[in-house]
Amino acid sequence: MDPAFLAQAFERFRQADGATTRAHGGLGLGLAIVKNIVELHGGHVRAESAGFGHGATLVVQVPLLVDTPEAAVVRSPTERPSARTLAPASAGGMSGLRIIVVDDEEDARELLVTLLERGGALVSAAESAAAAIAAIERERPAVVVSDIGMPGEDGYALIRRIRALASANIARTPVVALTAFARPEDRARALTAGFDDHVSKPIEPSELFAVIASLAGRG
Repeated sequence: MDPAFLAQAFERFRQADGATTRAHGGLGLGLAIVKNIVELHGGHVRAESAGFGHGATLVVQVPLLVDTPEAAVVRSPTERPSARTLAPASAGGMSGLRIIVVDDEEDARELLVTLLERGGALVSAAESAAAAIAAIERERPAVVVSDIGMPGEDGYALIRRIRALASANIARTPVVALTAFARPEDRARALTAGFDDHVSKPIEPSELFAVIASLAGRG
């Protein structure tokens, strides 16, 4: 790690390489989750590194549980909230819509395809900007949902290619940026680049469905 980055390593969505074309995936949440869990146990965590090429050490310190009668008291467990359904009831505007999902990460792609299909959409997936262009020209979707951070050609390169397509109708296809780049300036950059809307990860299904339905004229 760059020593200058050590103090920021545990911040949410913080990555040493923040470029949208980086080869390695991830949202920059892992160390933030570690920090939160450790602190919930009354401990703390820190990162150490002598610099690039010298590796990194993560040090976790938590208090020991003293074996006393007081420590053995069993407390009532906190009731966990029930899991939300994958597709909310408000997905009616999605029925029959043809949508193309663009994401280089297979797991994220499959999750999004499953989510949209359970909402009633007809979904195709593309793993790159080049594959997305071919799918868009072939299938003429109602809406495209694309990640921004992808190796090689990122989402910004893809939206430029879509808007430059020879067919005016296809070039005007509504495109949603679905991304972990969630700051206000990221949203502004996406809209300025040509995206029709910006939805941040982690996915909130009802929000995404509402955005897609609105862009498809069903809002």
